[in-house]
Amino acid sequence: MNLKTIALVAFLAGTSVSIADESIRFVPENYPIGVLNQGDTKHIVLQGANTTGKEIVLENVFGQGNGMSNFKFPKTIPAKGAVTIEFDLNTADMEGQIKPVVVLVDTTGKPYTANMDGIVKVPFFFGEKLFDAGYYAQGEKREWTFYVWETDKKARPDLTLDSESAKQFAMSTKSVMLNVDKLDQIKEGGKVPGLKVTLSTKGLSREGWELKQKSIRKIVSFKSKKYPLATPAVLIVGYWK
Repeated sequence: MNLKTIALVAFLAGTSVSIADESIRFVPENYPIGVLNQGDTKHIVLQGANTTGKEIVLENVFGQGNGMSNFKFPKTIPAKGAVTIEFDLNTADMEGQIKPVVVLVDTTGKPYTANMDGIVKVPFFFGEKLFDAGYYAQGEKREWTFYVWETDKKARPDLTLDSESAKQFAMSTKSVMLNVDKLDQIKEGGKVPGLKVTLSTKGLSREGWELKQKSIRKIVSFKSKKYPLATPAVLIVGYWK
């Protein structure tokens, strides 16, 4: 990737991709990814055509967004000729509606885009996913309590902390039956099997790039034997004293 492409990637990251040239058109215009489970990998094949009377020489193809890799694309697209782009999409750390974009860049720096749309299903629902540590000094203890249940509401979650998160956090759980009819008023004593989770700090670390930051942003990741590819997580925010 040369400096011209790097500059374009940076520009597109903060700009609508609607600026892209439409000389390469894909069918369908908005590729339907369908419904995937979190952590799934899907091989995607996009098919389109060069609608101009001139050959297009591609320099690079990349994904605007997470999870796209292993791109295969032709170096040249003949005038009025077909083009096929292939890549793998991994849905780890995604949930809900997703709209990935594939960007093709020719040797003049001109971008062309292929749009996609899909849904990523998650196996677990968290009553809360964002927690505030407030003003925090190293070694202080913080504790948060929240509820978790399976999205299909049939079985009790089997969540535990992943090995990295366990270095900074501890977790205890209690089996409960939940009423989740109102997500802003989750109550015990219902019909949905769930967990009451108590998450506490073991002493948050501050190293590397974090030494230059006053703000705290810690992703706490969990794992599940039943859903080994899933990537459930919550976010801890705050400020260093």
